[in-house]
Amino acid sequence: MTPRHLILGLQHTVAMFGATVLVPLLTGLNPAVALFTAGVGTLVFHLVTGRMVPVFLGSSFAFIAPILAAKEAGFSLSAIGGGIAAAGLVYVLFALLVLLIGSERVRQVFPPVVTGPVIVVIGLTLAPVAVEMAGKDWLLAVFTFLGAVASAVFFRGLFQMVPVLVGVGAGYLLALLLGRVDLSPVREAPWFALPAFTPATLEWGAVLLIAPVAFVTVMEHIGDILTNGRVVGKDFFVKPGLHRTLLGDGLATSLAGLLGGPANTTYSENTGVLAVTRVYDPLVLRIAAGFAILLAFIPKLSALLQTLPQGVLGGISMLLFGMIASIGIRTLAEAEIDFTQSRNLIVVSAILVLGLGGAVANLGTVQVAGAAVPLKVSGMALAALVGVVLNLLLPPRLEPRTLLEEEERLP
Repeated sequence: MTPRHLILGLQHTVAMFGATVLVPLLTGLNPAVALFTAGVGTLVFHLVTGRMVPVFLGSSFAFIAPILAAKEAGFSLSAIGGGIAAAGLVYVLFALLVLLIGSERVRQVFPPVVTGPVIVVIGLTLAPVAVEMAGKDWLLAVFTFLGAVASAVFFRGLFQMVPVLVGVGAGYLLALLLGRVDLSPVREAPWFALPAFTPATLEWGAVLLIAPVAFVTVMEHIGDILTNGRVVGKDFFVKPGLHRTLLGDGLATSLAGLLGGPANTTYSENTGVLAVTRVYDPLVLRIAAGFAILLAFIPKLSALLQTLPQGVLGGISMLLFGMIASIGIRTLAEAEIDFTQSRNLIVVSAILVLGLGGAVANLGTVQVAGAAVPLKVSGMALAALVGVVLNLLLPPRLEPRTLLEEEERLP
C-alpha cells in the first residue's frame, strides 16, 4: 500500500459518501451505521469474490420505498432490519440458482428490455418523496439542485465526480446563512463513539414488505456487474462468477440488516471513478471501505448530517432519483432496443404501468406463529416478475409480415 493508494481510496470514499448517507437520512436509519455496514459489506464482498472485482457497496435506493412503507405500517427499526436481512438471503438463493443454471442463462432471463424499465421504475417511484421534501423549502431545494448540476457540468477533476457533496454543501451553507439549521445536536455529540447499532428482529410482516424488493435489486446488481466489467475490460460473469458477486452482495446486505443499516448494493458512482481514473486495482476500493468504517466512529459527523434541512435533501433527491430513471433509459438506448417490435413495447409497457401504478397481487395468507400474514407481491417486484415472464413467453417477433417481405418469400 502506497500514499497514492490512500489518495485514490479516499476519492472513492468521497464519491460514495453522499448517496450512502442520504438513504438513512431519508428513511430514519442511522448514517453512522450505514457507513460502517457499507465499509464492512464491501470487505465481505471482496473476500467472497476473491478480491478481484473493483466494487464498492453502498446504501440501496431501491429499498427506500419499502422501508418507508414498513414504518408507516408501524414496524420498528429492528423489524425493518430483519426484513433487510431477509432480502440479503434472497440474494443468496439467486446465487445458488445461478450456480446451478449458469450465468449465460441469467443473461437471457434479465436482458436490457427488462432491466432498463425496472431501473426507470425505481427512480420514478421515489419522485414523490423528493418533491414532498423539496416542497418544505423550495429555495434551499432549488439552490441545492443547481449547485449539484453546476458541479457535474462545469467543474473538472474530483469536484466533477462529487456533485452530490457540492450540491448538499452549497444548500447547507445557504441554510446556515439564513438561520434554518439547529446546530445544538452537533455541539452535544462526542468526537468518537461506537455507531448506534440496532439489532434486528424477525417479524414476517416486515419481511414480506421488504424482502421481495431484492428481486429488483438483483437485476440492478447484474447490470452493475456487467457495466463494471466493461469498464475494467473483464468478464466478471465468468471469473469470479456471477454467483460469487451475488453471494457477496447478499451477505453484505444481511449483515447490514442485522446491525440496523440499509441494504447494500453495487455503486455506479464508484464505477464512474474507475472510468475516469483508469485505476482498476481492487485494493483501492478496500481502502475506501476502511475510510468509510473510520468515519462511522465520528458521531459529530453523524449529528451534522442529521441537521440537514428537508429542502436540501429534497433538492439533491430530485437529481439523484431522476438520474436513476435516466440510467434505465440509457440501458435501453445502449442495448439498441427495437421499439418497432410489439413484443418490446409490451414488455416495457407492462413493467412501467405495474411498477408506477402501484399494482398489488394478493396471493392469500400464510399462517406464521399462529397469525395470518398476507402474502402479496407489489410495486417494483411485481413489475419485474411480470416483465421477466413476458420476455420469456412472447416470441421474438409479433409484427405481421409486410407485403414486400411476403413477396420475398415467394419462390
